Amino acid sequence: MLHAALAGAVLERFELRVPRAATADLRGSRVDEVLAVGKHLLHRIGGYTLHSHLKMEGRWETYRRGARWRRPAFRARAVLATQRIEAVGFDLAQVRLVPRERESLLIGHLGPDPLGPGWNSRTARAAGDRLAADARPLHMALLDQRLVAGFGNEYANEICFLLGVRPQRPAQDADAHAALELGARLIRQNVERPVRTTTGDPRRRLFVCFRDGQPCRRCGTVIQRGRLGPEPLRERDVYWCPHCQR
Repeated sequence: MLHAALAGAVLERFELRVPRAATADLRGSRVDEVLAVGKHLLHRIGGYTLHSHLKMEGRWETYRRGARWRRPAFRARAVLATQRIEAVGFDLAQVRLVPRERESLLIGHLGPDPLGPGWNSRTARAAGDRLAADARPLHMALLDQRLVAGFGNEYANEICFLLGVRPQRPAQDADAHAALELGARLIRQNVERPVRTTTGDPRRRLFVCFRDGQPCRRCGTVIQRGRLGPEPLRERDVYWCPHCQR
């Protein structure tokens, strides 16, 4: 969406509402491309790369130039406008502008992206091997962007459900290759969907994630919720069906 809206156009407005880059001005520069690497978005503009990370709350939205934004202006951390289109990054967790030759410092640590051009049977197999050797809970390993880029908390929980294992099970004791194949298929299927779903039905979007206390869509057992993470401040909510996941 962002690439289609901005690529090839010249910027007439460029605002980064973060202290470190607030004075940057790329007006008059051409947007070469916009691409996603996992949860990282890269706007390649002239000799620079604008990097943003969405985390849980962030999102980019596009508008016709001069149209009213759907979100409050104080939540905008980046504004890029061409003659016709305005792209606004709301609630972005990270915003950085670097010379393009330093782009690898931002994303060089990331594993392969199922949506990226470098994803193929060889890279998928290698990523699956790394996942299969990981002693951490499968949910935590799936979130490690160094292993595979792109899976957030929703996907990690839903992959565990579809695989039939609890999120607490060590990745090395689960079918890591099957988990990766499931995740890659889910993330690709959702690229063109207006509403992300793992069930195939946007009215019943997810199987377990955010559904604690509600009946499992398959068996009716009450969905449970817990917390997992390497340390208390980095714990994430995990959800599972006690009957469908062992």
